[in-house]
Amino acid sequence: MRVLGIMGSPRMKGNTDLLLDAALDGAREQGAEVEKILVDKLDIAPCREYYGCERDGNCVIRDDMDAIYPKLLESDAVIVASPMFFYGLSSQVKALIDRSQALWARRYTLKQEPPDGGRKGAFIAVGATKGRELFTGSILTVKYFFEAIGVDYAGELLVRGVDKRGEIKQHPSALTDARELGKRLVQK
Repeated sequence: MRVLGIMGSPRMKGNTDLLLDAALDGAREQGAEVEKILVDKLDIAPCREYYGCERDGNCVIRDDMDAIYPKLLESDAVIVASPMFFYGLSSQVKALIDRSQALWARRYTLKQEPPDGGRKGAFIAVGATKGRELFTGSILTVKYFFEAIGVDYAGELLVRGVDKRGEIKQHPSALTDARELGKRLVQK
């Protein structure tokens, strides 16, 4: 069982990072092999709508996404973790999702099915505000991303009212909840 963690925050050791680490630890405790991608450290250009992916399912832009595509398709589980910026995903993780248009084209334009076998995905998000609709748009984006790569949306951990670096450690159950999310994600 391989679990891919996509860390979408530019702030290392911040709340999103700590929650993702806890989820990956939970998956590891269940025997999973885990990998964490630090999206902020990668060179991922935004989608430029060249539409090369519609010809053969491959993006014409050469950058660090070249190494990410196989990981998205070969992982048994994917966890997307992002802070909320203006009620949306961070631009770093959004660029990765937008560039996955190539995988969408493989599935829906070229009719190449992604790997099957009950692959699961989870979403972890942290927002400073307590707005009722804080996560609504991001959940929808992550669900469509998972659909494009052949992953079932299987869980989420959404935390409101947390902003300062490491403040999540004072949240009563968040790190435990993240660990349990990681465990559930890899259970059959």
